[in-house]
Amino acid sequence: MAFEGLSERLQTAFRNLRGKGKISEADLRSTMREVRLALLDADVNFAVVRKFVKQVEEQANGENVLEGLNPGQQIIKIVDEQLTEMMGGATTELTTAPKIPTIVMMAGLQGAGKTTTVGKLARKLKQEKQARPLLIAADVYRPAAIEQLQQVGAQIDVPVFAEGTDVDPVQIAIDGVKAAQANHNDYVFIDTAGRLQIDDSLMDELKKIKAAVHPTDTLLVVDAMTGQNAVQTAEGFNDALDITGVILTKLDGDTRGGAALSIKAVTGKPILYTGQGEKLADLDVFHPDRMASRILGMGDVLSLVEKTQQTIDEKKARQLNEKIKENSFDFDDFVDQLEQLQRMGSIKDLIGMIPGMANNPALKNVDMDPHELDKIKAIIYSMTNQERENPDLLNPSRRRRIARGSAQPIQTVNRLIKQFNEMKKMMNQVSNGNMGGMEQMMNATGMSKGMGKLSNLAMKRMSRKIKKNKRKRTKKRKK
Repeated sequence: MAFEGLSERLQTAFRNLRGKGKISEADLRSTMREVRLALLDADVNFAVVRKFVKQVEEQANGENVLEGLNPGQQIIKIVDEQLTEMMGGATTELTTAPKIPTIVMMAGLQGAGKTTTVGKLARKLKQEKQARPLLIAADVYRPAAIEQLQQVGAQIDVPVFAEGTDVDPVQIAIDGVKAAQANHNDYVFIDTAGRLQIDDSLMDELKKIKAAVHPTDTLLVVDAMTGQNAVQTAEGFNDALDITGVILTKLDGDTRGGAALSIKAVTGKPILYTGQGEKLADLDVFHPDRMASRILGMGDVLSLVEKTQQTIDEKKARQLNEKIKENSFDFDDFVDQLEQLQRMGSIKDLIGMIPGMANNPALKNVDMDPHELDKIKAIIYSMTNQERENPDLLNPSRRRRIARGSAQPIQTVNRLIKQFNEMKKMMNQVSNGNMGGMEQMMNATGMSKGMGKLSNLAMKRMSRKIKKNKRKRTKKRKK
């Protein structure tokens, strides 16, 4: 999970402040020294770290925080606000052109995941806004790039405009935009050429494309795992092209996170999206306030709710609820729930969104191995329909047959059936109002201890967000 190391170190730094009725200036200096070292170790730009620490110290002293009520919580609140500001403050979205098409020019170095990100963004807009995007293949130097974009377009059912490798990229961009206008495509994504490093010929070509089609947004795709190199790349592209925003890829593999914390502060340009995996669905809007909360171990309830709403089928959820009440939950339901959970992404990532859970030692290595899920499916699909619907039929001879059919040891089959029965029992207890089942489950995973540490600050943040959204809805209704 991104920021895992930084999150652990920051929470360790603040541990000594929590619960103190009074904090001395020496306590503050010691804590901020640890914060500074944690940020530098996370590969955050040195100048950015220095400015950040100075601002936190000034606010902590200037507002009489050290002498106030709950000084530890107030200092964490200041750090939370400054982290949010460092990463851009407010969430930034794509600019929509006054009339179609909205043209988005995508730039970046080779290996950053630019072509895949083009597909991810087009898919996201198609699903969420019912958009009709067009992808333009303007990378003529790497024949495989055109083929790759066409394959991505086929996967998401989005047309790709290509004129081969013998046409000037500027002309391809112009022709592609004309085709979009003729076909009434409302979004156009231009997949430009990349290089192994920034050079004059690349920048000259990108400048010409930008001057020819006047994109609504010029987005730079950078690899988060390259750390400060990502920041330097962003600086170079911004100086030449005046980019409007950044998309960070491979954030799920970056345990330090320095690029995300530095790019906005160094370039002045916001991060719009983050790539959290290799699938075309793995693209998330970047919310600086939510990311700051996660870094500080306060969770990200709003993102967890949004991810759940996007993934979980409400009709199936209602049907499942009825089956649990009737105690008729079976292996088919079990597989369905595992698949829905898998679609939500990494379990470790989801745990990080729950307040107090991010660095719970009991959950540190929890994750869902896709290979394990395949084994579970093999076992369940080796059962007859009757056995899946009525697990009580699974006597020793049937279990041996299932083990042979799934090519799994009999011990693995027995363990799965035992886990299923325990899960079914707990679900039934909870649905009948017996919270002992919930306590059992939480104690087994260590969740009860973590939930006891849910900070007041996380709750206040969530409350403020809910009230803000409520005011927005009220204003819309009045209009």
